[in-house]
Amino acid sequence: MEINPIAHRMIRRFRIIYLVISVLVCATMMAVLLLTVADLPDYGKTGNPGENEVFYRYVQEGLHETGAINVVASIILDYRAFDTLGEALVLFAALIAVIVLLKDERSVFDQHNLERGKYEPVADQIFRTVAAVIVPCLLLFGLYIIANGHLSAGGGFSGGAVLGAAMIMYQLAFGSEKTRRFLNEKTFSRLVVGALLFYAGVKGFSFFTGGNHLDFSFSLGQPGSIFSAGLLLPLNAAVGLAVACTIFGLFSLFDKGDI
Repeated sequence: MEINPIAHRMIRRFRIIYLVISVLVCATMMAVLLLTVADLPDYGKTGNPGENEVFYRYVQEGLHETGAINVVASIILDYRAFDTLGEALVLFAALIAVIVLLKDERSVFDQHNLERGKYEPVADQIFRTVAAVIVPCLLLFGLYIIANGHLSAGGGFSGGAVLGAAMIMYQLAFGSEKTRRFLNEKTFSRLVVGALLFYAGVKGFSFFTGGNHLDFSFSLGQPGSIFSAGLLLPLNAAVGLAVACTIFGLFSLFDKGDI
């Protein structure tokens, strides 16, 4: 098939422009980062602050201001909540990039599965039996880590990793068709986007009211109880859901080319 010379020139021009813009963006980011690092105070300089006041604020006032016994949870979900949102968005961006690169067209995907099914190993009965016992335990343990994140070590990231591993093990044992009965592409997209929007909306509203000195706050409850620390529990759940779906989604895309 011959390519139209005009279309060929347009493609070459687009590639050149794309390459130039990519180099400029990368060079700009590198320059900003290098200038930022160069402006940092030298290590051991006499004019450097002798102690970190922010650290003492977190430790001394964290329980009173957030109601969370776990200081780490109070930092990542309250004091530095937007940083955590950025980390979750990085995972989401990675998932989108993998979807763009690996997701097949439906007809091609179905044909690929038919050809691959002839040679793909099927999980044996021992693995299925073990998975039937371990997967519910992993799911329960992941939920416990998320729900207990504001009280002790744990939280959305670690609990979401456990949930994602449980879903991966289920798919390896029972196949993608059974997995899609409760986690298909539409449900997957709604869970991830809904969790991120909930997190961004709640913390954005919280910072907006606090920054404008509006008297609006959620009850911190009794420190040490499961329903305490204000919105840290649902925020942990949103982060855990996003992490679990991202881990499982990446595995499914690399394994099958589809979720």
